[in-house]
Amino acid sequence: MITVNGKKQEFRCVQVLELVTSNGYSADTVAVEKNGTMLSRAQWNKEEIVDGDVFEIIHFVGGG
Repeated sequence: MITVNGKKQEFRCVQVLELVTSNGYSADTVAVEKNGTMLSRAQWNKEEIVDGDVFEIIHFVGGG
C-alpha cells in the first residue's frame, strides 16, 4: 500500500513514471515528491516504488 496525494492505494507500478501516468497525469505537467524529497524527471524511470512510500503529485495549472 502506498499513499498518493493523501489517499491510500494499492500499487501495481514499479517505477514513478508508471505511477504518474496510471493516476491520469501527463508527465509534462507534474512534479513528484517521494517521501518528502522532490524527484527529478531523470529519476522517474529509475526510482522504484516500495510498500509504504508516500507521494505527492503536484499538477501545474496555467491561467491568465
